Amino acid sequence: MTAAWSLAARDLSVAIHGTPILRGVSFALPQGRILGLVGESGSGKSMTALACMGLLPRGAAATGTITAGPRDLTALSERGWLDVRGAEIGMIFQEPTTALNPVHTIGAQVAEGLRLRGTPRADANAVARDRLDRVGLSRVPLDRYPHELSGGQRQRVCIAMAIARRPRLLIADEPTTALDVTTQATILDLLRGLVADEGMALLLITHDLGVVAGMADDVAVMKDGAIVEAGPAPDVFRTAAHPYTRDLLAASRPAPRAPRAVPRDEPVLTARDVIRRYGALTAVDGVDLTLHRGESLGLVGESGCGKSTLTRALLGLEPVQGGAITLCGRPGGTAMTRADRARLSVVFQDPYGSFDPRWTVARLVAEPFHLTGRPRDWRDRVAASLDAVGLERDAMDRYPHQFSGGQRQRIAIARALVTEPDVVVLDEAVSALDVRVRARVLALLDDLQDRLGLSYLFISHDLTVVRAICDRVLVMRAGRIVERGGTEAVFARPRHDYTRALIAAAPRIPAEWVP
Repeated sequence: MTAAWSLAARDLSVAIHGTPILRGVSFALPQGRILGLVGESGSGKSMTALACMGLLPRGAAATGTITAGPRDLTALSERGWLDVRGAEIGMIFQEPTTALNPVHTIGAQVAEGLRLRGTPRADANAVARDRLDRVGLSRVPLDRYPHELSGGQRQRVCIAMAIARRPRLLIADEPTTALDVTTQATILDLLRGLVADEGMALLLITHDLGVVAGMADDVAVMKDGAIVEAGPAPDVFRTAAHPYTRDLLAASRPAPRAPRAVPRDEPVLTARDVIRRYGALTAVDGVDLTLHRGESLGLVGESGCGKSTLTRALLGLEPVQGGAITLCGRPGGTAMTRADRARLSVVFQDPYGSFDPRWTVARLVAEPFHLTGRPRDWRDRVAASLDAVGLERDAMDRYPHQFSGGQRQRIAIARALVTEPDVVVLDEAVSALDVRVRARVLALLDDLQDRLGLSYLFISHDLTVVRAICDRVLVMRAGRIVERGGTEAVFARPRHDYTRALIAAAPRIPAEWVP
Protein backbone atom coordinates (compact mmCIF):
# COMPACT_ATOMS: atom_id res chain seq x y z
CA MET A 1 0.00 0.00 0.00
CA THR A 2 1.24 3.46 -0.83
CA ALA A 3 0.54 6.61 1.13
CA ALA A 4 -0.57 8.36 -2.07
CA TRP A 5 -3.47 5.97 -2.74
CA SER A 6 -6.96 7.48 -2.66
CA LEU A 7 -10.42 7.00 -4.10
CA ALA A 8 -11.66 10.01 -6.04
CA ALA A 9 -14.79 10.82 -8.01
CA ARG A 10 -14.73 13.77 -10.37
CA ASP A 11 -17.93 15.16 -11.89
CA LEU A 12 -19.60 11.73 -11.72
CA SER A 13 -23.06 11.70 -13.29
CA VAL A 14 -25.31 8.67 -13.78
CA ALA A 15 -28.57 8.36 -15.68
CA ILE A 16 -30.75 5.25 -15.88
CA HIS A 17 -32.72 4.99 -19.13
CA GLY A 18 -32.23 8.73 -19.49
CA THR A 19 -33.38 9.67 -15.97
CA PRO A 20 -30.65 11.56 -14.06
CA ILE A 21 -29.71 9.84 -10.79
CA LEU A 22 -26.31 11.37 -9.93
CA ARG A 23 -25.35 14.91 -10.88
CA GLY A 24 -21.69 15.97 -10.92
CA VAL A 25 -20.60 14.12 -7.78
CA SER A 26 -17.00 14.85 -6.73
CA PHE A 27 -15.09 13.76 -3.62
CA ALA A 28 -11.70 12.42 -2.54
CA LEU A 29 -11.05 9.76 0.10
CA PRO A 30 -7.40 9.14 1.01
CA GLN A 31 -6.21 5.99 2.70
CA GLY A 32 -6.57 5.99 6.46
CA ARG A 33 -9.52 8.38 6.51
CA ILE A 34 -13.28 8.00 6.91
CA LEU A 35 -15.75 9.86 4.68
CA GLY A 36 -19.37 9.97 5.82
CA LEU A 37 -21.80 10.14 2.90
CA VAL A 38 -25.16 11.21 4.33
CA GLY A 39 -28.60 11.94 2.96
CA GLU A 40 -32.10 10.55 2.80
CA SER A 41 -33.38 7.62 0.76
CA GLY A 42 -33.23 8.49 -2.92
CA SER A 43 -30.47 11.07 -2.45
CA GLY A 44 -27.97 9.00 -4.46
CA LYS A 45 -25.78 7.58 -1.67
CA SER A 46 -26.10 3.92 -2.59
CA MET A 47 -25.90 4.63 -6.32
CA THR A 48 -22.60 6.41 -5.68
CA ALA A 49 -21.34 3.31 -3.87
CA LEU A 50 -22.50 1.02 -6.68
CA ALA A 51 -20.70 3.22 -9.22
CA CYS A 52 -17.50 2.91 -7.17
CA MET A 53 -17.90 -0.89 -7.26
CA GLY A 54 -18.78 -1.14 -10.96
CA LEU A 55 -22.21 -2.49 -10.08
CA LEU A 56 -24.50 0.02 -11.75
CA PRO A 57 -27.80 -1.48 -12.92
CA ARG A 58 -28.63 -2.26 -16.52
CA GLY A 59 -29.62 0.77 -18.49
CA ALA A 60 -27.26 3.02 -16.51
CA ALA A 61 -24.94 5.42 -18.33
CA ALA A 62 -22.13 7.16 -16.43
CA THR A 63 -19.96 10.15 -17.25
CA GLY A 64 -17.09 11.66 -15.30
CA THR A 65 -14.32 9.63 -13.66
CA ILE A 66 -13.70 7.44 -10.64
CA THR A 67 -10.09 6.66 -9.80
CA ALA A 68 -8.58 4.33 -7.21
CA GLY A 69 -4.93 5.27 -6.87
CA PRO A 70 -3.58 5.51 -10.43
CA ARG A 71 -6.32 3.25 -11.83
CA ASP A 72 -9.21 4.76 -13.81
CA LEU A 73 -12.15 2.61 -12.74
CA THR A 74 -14.53 4.04 -15.34
CA ALA A 75 -12.34 2.59 -18.11
CA LEU A 76 -12.45 -0.98 -16.77
CA SER A 77 -14.09 -3.91 -18.49
CA GLU A 78 -16.07 -6.37 -16.38
CA ARG A 79 -13.01 -8.64 -16.29
CA GLY A 80 -10.95 -5.70 -15.09
CA TRP A 81 -13.43 -5.05 -12.29
CA LEU A 82 -12.86 -8.59 -11.01
CA ASP A 83 -9.34 -7.53 -10.04
CA VAL A 84 -10.69 -4.50 -8.15
CA ARG A 85 -13.64 -5.91 -6.21
CA GLY A 86 -12.37 -7.53 -3.06
CA ALA A 87 -8.70 -6.74 -3.68
CA GLU A 88 -8.91 -2.94 -3.95
CA ILE A 89 -12.45 -2.26 -2.70
CA GLY A 90 -14.58 -4.34 -0.33
CA MET A 91 -18.25 -3.70 0.39
CA ILE A 92 -20.35 -4.27 3.51
CA PHE A 93 -24.08 -4.30 2.84
CA GLN A 94 -26.89 -3.08 5.09
CA GLU A 95 -28.67 -6.34 5.80
CA PRO A 96 -26.42 -9.29 6.69
CA THR A 97 -29.30 -11.77 6.58
CA THR A 98 -29.72 -11.20 2.83
CA ALA A 99 -25.99 -10.67 2.15
CA LEU A 100 -25.10 -14.12 3.51
CA ASN A 101 -26.03 -17.39 1.83
CA PRO A 102 -28.02 -19.49 4.32
CA VAL A 103 -26.89 -22.83 2.84
CA HIS A 104 -23.13 -22.22 3.11
CA THR A 105 -21.00 -22.07 6.23
CA ILE A 106 -19.51 -18.75 7.26
CA GLY A 107 -15.99 -20.10 6.70
CA ALA A 108 -16.82 -21.05 3.12
CA GLN A 109 -18.33 -17.62 2.45
CA VAL A 110 -15.34 -15.69 3.83
CA ALA A 111 -12.96 -17.92 1.84
CA GLU A 112 -15.04 -17.88 -1.36
CA GLY A 113 -13.36 -14.87 -2.99
CA LEU A 114 -9.94 -16.42 -2.44
CA ARG A 115 -10.99 -19.86 -3.68
CA LEU A 116 -12.40 -18.36 -6.89
CA ARG A 117 -8.95 -16.94 -7.60
CA GLY A 118 -7.17 -20.24 -7.19
CA THR A 119 -6.07 -20.13 -3.55
CA PRO A 120 -5.80 -23.70 -2.18
CA ARG A 121 -8.61 -24.65 0.19
CA ALA A 122 -6.38 -24.98 3.25
CA ASP A 123 -4.78 -21.58 2.66
CA ALA A 124 -8.15 -19.92 2.01
CA ASN A 125 -9.56 -21.43 5.20
CA ALA A 126 -6.55 -20.16 7.13
CA VAL A 127 -7.22 -16.64 5.84
CA ALA A 128 -10.91 -17.01 6.71
CA ARG A 129 -9.97 -18.00 10.24
CA ASP A 130 -7.63 -15.03 10.54
CA ARG A 131 -10.19 -12.56 9.22
CA LEU A 132 -12.97 -13.89 11.47
CA ASP A 133 -10.59 -13.62 14.41
CA ARG A 134 -9.85 -10.02 13.38
CA VAL A 135 -13.53 -9.09 13.56
CA GLY A 136 -13.97 -10.63 17.00
CA LEU A 137 -15.34 -14.07 16.11
CA SER A 138 -12.37 -16.14 17.31
CA ARG A 139 -14.67 -18.46 19.27
CA VAL A 140 -17.01 -19.11 16.34
CA PRO A 141 -16.08 -22.21 14.26
CA LEU A 142 -15.81 -21.95 10.49
CA ASP A 143 -18.53 -24.58 10.05
CA ARG A 144 -21.29 -22.46 11.60
CA TYR A 145 -24.20 -21.33 9.42
CA PRO A 146 -25.58 -17.76 9.38
CA HIS A 147 -28.81 -18.71 11.16
CA GLU A 148 -26.77 -19.92 14.14
CA LEU A 149 -25.38 -16.43 14.77
CA SER A 150 -26.83 -13.24 16.21
CA GLY A 151 -27.43 -10.15 14.06
CA GLY A 152 -24.23 -8.52 15.27
CA GLN A 153 -22.21 -11.67 14.59
CA ARG A 154 -23.65 -11.93 11.08
CA GLN A 155 -22.60 -8.36 10.38
CA ARG A 156 -19.09 -9.21 11.61
CA VAL A 157 -19.03 -12.11 9.12
CA CYS A 158 -19.95 -9.66 6.34
CA ILE A 159 -17.05 -7.44 7.40
CA ALA A 160 -14.70 -10.45 7.41
CA MET A 161 -15.82 -11.25 3.85
CA ALA A 162 -15.16 -7.66 2.79
CA ILE A 163 -11.61 -7.64 4.22
CA ALA A 164 -10.62 -11.20 3.25
CA ARG A 165 -8.29 -9.93 0.50
CA ARG A 166 -7.12 -6.90 2.53
CA PRO A 167 -8.56 -4.17 0.28
CA ARG A 168 -7.47 -0.55 0.48
CA LEU A 169 -11.05 0.74 0.73
CA LEU A 170 -14.17 -0.43 2.54
CA ILE A 171 -17.60 0.81 1.51
CA ALA A 172 -20.14 0.31 4.33
CA ASP A 173 -23.74 0.90 3.25
CA GLU A 174 -25.88 1.51 6.38
CA PRO A 175 -23.94 -1.20 8.26
CA THR A 176 -25.65 -0.72 11.64
CA THR A 177 -29.22 0.38 10.84
CA ALA A 178 -30.92 -2.75 12.19
CA LEU A 179 -28.66 -3.24 15.22
CA ASP A 180 -29.29 -2.27 18.83
CA VAL A 181 -27.16 0.51 20.29
CA THR A 182 -24.51 -1.56 22.06
CA THR A 183 -24.05 -3.91 19.09
CA GLN A 184 -23.95 -0.87 16.81
CA ALA A 185 -21.20 0.66 18.96
CA THR A 186 -19.05 -2.49 18.78
CA ILE A 187 -19.43 -2.71 14.98
CA LEU A 188 -18.48 0.95 14.57
CA ASP A 189 -15.47 0.46 16.87
CA LEU A 190 -14.44 -2.50 14.71
CA LEU A 191 -14.65 -0.44 11.50
CA ARG A 192 -12.73 2.40 13.12
CA GLY A 193 -10.05 -0.09 14.21
CA LEU A 194 -9.68 -1.48 10.68
CA VAL A 195 -9.01 2.01 9.36
CA ALA A 196 -6.46 2.73 12.09
CA ASP A 197 -4.71 -0.66 12.22
CA GLU A 198 -4.77 -1.77 8.58
CA GLY A 199 -4.59 1.61 6.86
CA MET A 200 -7.86 1.20 4.98
CA ALA A 201 -10.09 4.04 3.84
CA LEU A 202 -13.78 3.84 4.77
CA LEU A 203 -16.72 5.26 2.83
CA LEU A 204 -19.51 5.20 5.42
CA ILE A 205 -23.00 5.58 3.94
CA THR A 206 -25.72 6.37 6.45
CA HIS A 207 -28.67 8.62 7.28
CA ASP A 208 -27.68 8.69 10.98
CA LEU A 209 -25.82 11.93 11.67
CA GLY A 210 -24.97 10.75 15.17
CA VAL A 211 -23.03 7.83 13.70
CA VAL A 212 -21.26 10.14 11.26
CA ALA A 213 -20.33 12.59 14.02
CA GLY A 214 -18.66 9.82 15.99
CA MET A 215 -16.89 8.19 13.05
CA ALA A 216 -16.11 10.42 10.09
CA ASP A 217 -13.15 12.69 9.41
CA ASP A 218 -15.02 14.30 6.53
CA VAL A 219 -18.69 14.55 5.56
CA ALA A 220 -20.47 14.91 2.22
CA VAL A 221 -24.20 15.66 2.28
CA MET A 222 -26.22 14.40 -0.69
CA LYS A 223 -29.59 15.57 -1.96
CA ASP A 224 -31.29 14.75 -5.27
CA GLY A 225 -28.17 13.07 -6.65
CA ALA A 226 -25.74 15.91 -5.88
CA ILE A 227 -23.39 16.75 -3.03
CA VAL A 228 -24.78 19.98 -1.56
CA GLU A 229 -22.26 20.41 1.26
CA ALA A 230 -18.91 18.83 2.12
CA GLY A 231 -15.92 19.33 4.36
CA PRO A 232 -14.30 18.25 7.64
CA ALA A 233 -16.98 16.77 9.92
CA PRO A 234 -16.75 19.41 12.70
CA ASP A 235 -17.01 22.24 10.16
CA VAL A 236 -20.04 20.79 8.38
CA PHE A 237 -21.88 20.21 11.64
CA ARG A 238 -21.02 23.60 13.15
CA THR A 239 -21.64 25.66 10.03
CA ALA A 240 -24.43 23.74 8.27
CA ALA A 241 -24.43 26.21 5.41
CA HIS A 242 -27.03 24.44 3.26
CA PRO A 243 -30.72 24.49 4.33
CA TYR A 244 -30.97 20.73 3.72
CA THR A 245 -28.07 20.06 6.10
CA ARG A 246 -29.77 22.22 8.72
CA ASP A 247 -33.01 20.27 8.24
CA LEU A 248 -31.20 16.95 8.70
CA LEU A 249 -29.49 18.20 11.86
CA ALA A 250 -32.76 19.48 13.32
CA ALA A 251 -34.54 16.19 12.57
CA SER A 252 -31.66 14.22 14.12
CA ARG A 253 -32.10 15.95 17.47
CA PRO A 254 -35.79 15.63 18.42
CA ALA A 255 -36.57 17.48 21.63
CA PRO A 256 -37.22 15.34 24.71
CA ARG A 257 -40.90 14.98 25.46
CA ALA A 258 -42.14 17.56 27.94
CA PRO A 259 -43.66 16.09 31.11
CA ARG A 260 -47.44 15.62 30.77
CA ALA A 261 -50.19 14.97 33.26
CA VAL A 262 -51.44 11.45 32.43
CA PRO A 263 -54.29 10.01 34.54
CA ARG A 264 -52.91 7.13 36.61
CA ASP A 265 -56.26 5.70 37.65
CA GLU A 266 -57.21 4.24 34.24
CA PRO A 267 -54.84 1.45 33.14
CA VAL A 268 -55.65 0.09 29.69
CA LEU A 269 -53.00 -2.65 29.51
CA THR A 270 -51.36 -4.46 32.41
CA ALA A 271 -49.02 -7.39 32.84
CA ARG A 272 -48.43 -8.91 36.25
CA ASP A 273 -45.52 -11.27 36.92
CA VAL A 274 -45.61 -12.54 33.30
CA ILE A 275 -43.38 -15.54 32.53
CA ARG A 276 -42.70 -16.96 29.09
CA ARG A 277 -40.48 -20.01 28.70
CA TYR A 278 -39.15 -21.93 25.71
CA GLY A 279 -38.10 -25.24 27.19
CA ALA A 280 -35.34 -24.51 29.72
CA LEU A 281 -34.97 -20.89 28.51
CA THR A 282 -36.93 -18.22 30.38
CA ALA A 283 -37.31 -15.41 27.85
CA VAL A 284 -39.62 -13.26 30.01
CA ASP A 285 -39.06 -13.56 33.74
CA GLY A 286 -41.67 -12.04 36.03
CA VAL A 287 -42.39 -8.82 34.13
CA ASP A 288 -44.79 -6.20 35.49
CA LEU A 289 -46.10 -3.49 33.16
CA THR A 290 -48.86 -0.88 33.32
CA LEU A 291 -49.93 1.38 30.45
CA HIS A 292 -52.41 4.14 31.24
CA ARG A 293 -54.94 5.78 28.94
CA GLY A 294 -53.34 8.49 26.83
CA GLU A 295 -49.81 7.49 27.85
CA SER A 296 -46.75 6.55 25.82
CA LEU A 297 -44.66 3.83 27.44
CA GLY A 298 -41.24 2.95 26.00
CA LEU A 299 -39.71 -0.52 26.17
CA VAL A 300 -35.98 -0.58 25.41
CA GLY A 301 -33.18 -3.13 25.52
CA GLU A 302 -30.76 -5.05 23.35
CA SER A 303 -31.65 -7.82 20.90
CA GLY A 304 -32.40 -10.97 22.86
CA CYS A 305 -33.49 -9.14 26.00
CA GLY A 306 -37.09 -10.39 25.70
CA LYS A 307 -38.82 -7.32 24.23
CA SER A 308 -40.26 -9.12 21.22
CA THR A 309 -41.33 -12.15 23.26
CA LEU A 310 -43.13 -9.92 25.77
CA THR A 311 -44.77 -8.03 22.91
CA ARG A 312 -46.08 -11.24 21.33
CA ALA A 313 -47.50 -12.28 24.71
CA LEU A 314 -49.23 -8.91 25.16
CA LEU A 315 -50.69 -9.18 21.64
CA GLY A 316 -52.05 -12.63 22.43
CA LEU A 317 -49.82 -14.30 19.84
CA GLU A 318 -48.07 -16.56 22.36
CA PRO A 319 -49.20 -18.17 25.63
CA VAL A 320 -47.51 -17.41 28.94
CA GLN A 321 -46.54 -19.92 31.61
CA GLY A 322 -47.18 -17.57 34.52
CA GLY A 323 -48.74 -14.27 35.47
CA ALA A 324 -51.71 -12.42 34.00
CA ILE A 325 -52.39 -9.88 31.25
CA THR A 326 -55.42 -7.59 31.17
CA LEU A 327 -56.73 -5.24 28.48
CA CYS A 328 -59.17 -2.55 29.55
CA GLY A 329 -60.06 -4.56 32.64
CA ARG A 330 -60.77 -7.78 30.72
CA PRO A 331 -58.60 -10.90 30.30
CA GLY A 332 -55.82 -10.21 27.82
CA GLY A 333 -53.16 -12.24 26.05
CA THR A 334 -54.42 -15.44 24.44
CA ALA A 335 -57.67 -15.13 26.45
CA MET A 336 -58.81 -12.11 24.41
CA THR A 337 -62.01 -12.37 22.41
CA ARG A 338 -62.06 -11.16 18.81
CA ALA A 339 -63.78 -7.95 19.91
CA ASP A 340 -61.12 -7.40 22.56
CA ARG A 341 -58.37 -7.93 20.00
CA ALA A 342 -59.78 -5.06 17.95
CA ARG A 343 -58.97 -2.76 20.88
CA LEU A 344 -55.26 -3.59 20.61
CA SER A 345 -53.46 -2.93 17.32
CA VAL A 346 -49.86 -2.98 16.14
CA VAL A 347 -47.57 -1.09 13.73
CA PHE A 348 -44.55 -3.09 12.59
CA GLN A 349 -41.02 -1.98 11.67
CA ASP A 350 -41.24 -2.72 7.95
CA PRO A 351 -44.58 -1.65 6.47
CA TYR A 352 -43.74 -3.10 3.08
CA GLY A 353 -43.00 -6.50 4.60
CA SER A 354 -46.26 -6.43 6.58
CA PHE A 355 -48.38 -5.61 3.50
CA ASP A 356 -49.58 -7.98 0.81
CA PRO A 357 -48.29 -6.19 -2.33
CA ARG A 358 -51.25 -7.54 -4.33
CA TRP A 359 -53.80 -5.74 -2.16
CA THR A 360 -55.00 -2.19 -2.60
CA VAL A 361 -54.60 0.27 0.24
CA ALA A 362 -58.34 0.07 0.91
CA ARG A 363 -58.17 -3.68 1.44
CA LEU A 364 -55.01 -3.39 3.55
CA VAL A 365 -56.41 -0.75 5.87
CA ALA A 366 -59.73 -2.62 6.17
CA GLU A 367 -58.00 -5.90 7.09
CA PRO A 368 -58.55 -5.55 10.90
CA PHE A 369 -62.32 -5.56 10.34
CA HIS A 370 -62.09 -9.35 10.27
CA LEU A 371 -62.10 -9.04 14.07
CA THR A 372 -65.33 -7.05 14.27
CA GLY A 373 -67.11 -7.78 11.03
CA ARG A 374 -66.85 -5.43 8.09
CA PRO A 375 -69.33 -2.55 8.51
CA ARG A 376 -71.43 -1.32 5.62
CA ASP A 377 -69.64 2.02 5.67
CA TRP A 378 -66.21 0.36 5.69
CA ARG A 379 -64.87 2.46 2.82
CA ASP A 380 -65.84 5.65 4.63
CA ARG A 381 -64.14 4.32 7.76
CA VAL A 382 -60.99 3.53 5.75
CA ALA A 383 -61.05 6.99 4.16
CA ALA A 384 -61.41 8.59 7.61
CA SER A 385 -58.47 6.58 8.90
CA LEU A 386 -56.32 7.63 5.95
CA ASP A 387 -57.39 11.24 6.45
CA ALA A 388 -56.30 11.00 10.10
CA VAL A 389 -52.74 10.18 9.00
CA GLY A 390 -52.63 12.83 6.27
CA LEU A 391 -53.38 10.75 3.16
CA GLU A 392 -56.02 11.51 0.55
CA ARG A 393 -59.01 9.29 -0.22
CA ASP A 394 -57.64 8.55 -3.69
CA ALA A 395 -54.86 6.52 -2.04
CA MET A 396 -57.43 3.76 -1.39
CA ASP A 397 -57.28 2.30 -4.89
CA ARG A 398 -53.49 2.32 -5.20
CA TYR A 399 -50.92 -0.33 -4.18
CA PRO A 400 -48.14 -0.24 -1.56
CA HIS A 401 -45.31 -0.03 -4.11
CA GLN A 402 -46.72 3.28 -5.34
CA PHE A 403 -45.88 5.04 -2.06
CA SER A 404 -42.70 6.19 -0.36
CA GLY A 405 -41.43 4.57 2.82
CA GLY A 406 -42.89 7.31 5.00
CA GLN A 407 -46.25 7.11 3.24
CA ARG A 408 -46.32 3.33 3.66
CA GLN A 409 -45.76 3.74 7.39
CA ARG A 410 -48.67 6.20 7.47
CA ILE A 411 -50.80 3.53 5.78
CA ALA A 412 -49.68 1.05 8.45
CA ILE A 413 -50.73 3.52 11.15
CA ALA A 414 -54.08 4.04 9.39
CA ARG A 415 -54.61 0.26 9.43
CA ALA A 416 -53.86 0.22 13.15
CA LEU A 417 -56.44 2.97 13.78
CA VAL A 418 -59.33 1.72 11.68
CA THR A 419 -60.97 -0.31 14.49
CA GLU A 420 -60.64 2.64 16.89
CA PRO A 421 -58.33 0.81 19.33
CA ASP A 422 -57.44 1.82 22.87
CA VAL A 423 -53.80 0.66 22.62
CA VAL A 424 -51.35 0.81 19.72
CA VAL A 425 -48.15 -1.22 19.94
CA LEU A 426 -45.37 0.34 17.83
CA ASP A 427 -42.65 -2.25 17.24
CA GLU A 428 -39.57 -0.39 15.93
CA ALA A 429 -42.08 1.58 13.87
CA VAL A 430 -39.71 4.38 12.81
CA SER A 431 -36.29 2.68 12.89
CA ALA A 432 -36.14 2.14 9.11
CA LEU A 433 -37.13 5.71 8.22
CA ASP A 434 -34.95 8.65 7.22
CA VAL A 435 -34.51 11.25 9.93
CA ARG A 436 -36.84 13.87 8.40
CA VAL A 437 -39.52 11.26 7.64
CA ARG A 438 -39.07 9.89 11.15
CA ALA A 439 -39.62 13.35 12.61
CA ARG A 440 -42.85 13.76 10.64
CA VAL A 441 -44.15 10.32 11.69
CA LEU A 442 -43.34 11.04 15.35
CA ALA A 443 -45.19 14.37 15.10
CA LEU A 444 -48.14 12.51 13.54
CA LEU A 445 -48.20 9.95 16.37
CA ASP A 446 -48.10 12.75 18.94
CA ASP A 447 -51.00 14.54 17.24
CA LEU A 448 -53.08 11.36 16.96
CA GLN A 449 -52.56 10.64 20.64
CA ASP A 450 -53.80 14.09 21.59
CA ARG A 451 -56.85 13.91 19.30
CA LEU A 452 -57.87 10.30 19.87
CA GLY A 453 -56.68 9.60 23.39
CA LEU A 454 -54.52 6.67 22.26
CA SER A 455 -52.14 4.75 24.49
CA TYR A 456 -48.82 3.70 22.94
CA LEU A 457 -46.43 0.92 23.84
CA PHE A 458 -43.33 2.00 21.95
CA ILE A 459 -40.67 -0.69 21.45
CA SER A 460 -37.38 0.61 20.11
CA HIS A 461 -33.61 0.39 20.30
CA ASP A 462 -33.34 4.06 19.30
CA LEU A 463 -33.07 5.93 22.60
CA THR A 464 -33.40 9.32 20.87
CA VAL A 465 -36.84 8.34 19.60
CA VAL A 466 -37.92 6.94 22.96
CA ARG A 467 -36.86 10.14 24.68
CA ALA A 468 -38.85 12.21 22.17
CA ILE A 469 -42.20 10.40 22.37
CA CYS A 470 -42.47 8.44 25.63
CA ASP A 471 -43.75 9.61 29.02
CA ARG A 472 -42.25 6.65 30.86
CA VAL A 473 -39.68 4.02 29.94
CA LEU A 474 -38.94 0.42 30.94
CA VAL A 475 -35.44 -0.97 30.45
CA MET A 476 -35.34 -4.72 29.82
CA ARG A 477 -32.39 -7.07 30.16
CA ALA A 478 -32.27 -10.88 30.14
CA GLY A 479 -36.06 -11.13 30.43
CA ARG A 480 -36.41 -8.76 33.39
CA ILE A 481 -37.24 -5.09 33.80
CA VAL A 482 -34.10 -3.64 35.41
CA GLU A 483 -35.16 0.01 35.48
CA ARG A 484 -38.35 2.00 35.09
CA GLY A 485 -39.45 5.58 35.56
CA GLY A 486 -40.22 8.87 33.88
CA THR A 487 -38.30 9.12 30.62
CA GLU A 488 -36.34 12.27 31.47
CA ALA A 489 -35.51 10.98 34.94
CA VAL A 490 -34.19 7.69 33.56
CA PHE A 491 -32.11 9.41 30.88
CA ALA A 492 -30.77 12.13 33.15
CA ARG A 493 -30.13 9.95 36.21
CA PRO A 494 -29.97 6.27 35.21
CA ARG A 495 -29.64 4.02 38.25
CA HIS A 496 -28.76 0.68 36.67
CA ASP A 497 -25.37 0.00 35.09
CA TYR A 498 -27.08 -1.54 32.04
CA THR A 499 -29.14 1.61 31.45
CA ARG A 500 -26.01 3.72 31.71
CA ALA A 501 -24.29 1.45 29.18
CA LEU A 502 -27.20 1.78 26.71
CA ILE A 503 -27.21 5.57 26.99
CA ALA A 504 -23.41 5.76 26.63
CA ALA A 505 -23.48 3.56 23.51
CA ALA A 506 -26.08 5.65 21.68
CA PRO A 507 -24.51 7.72 18.86
CA ARG A 508 -24.80 11.44 19.37
CA ILE A 509 -23.66 14.72 17.87
CA PRO A 510 -21.22 16.46 20.27
CA ALA A 511 -22.80 19.45 21.96
CA GLU A 512 -19.92 21.69 20.86
CA TRP A 513 -20.72 20.84 17.22
CA VAL A 514 -24.32 22.01 17.45
CA PRO A 515 -24.71 25.39 15.73
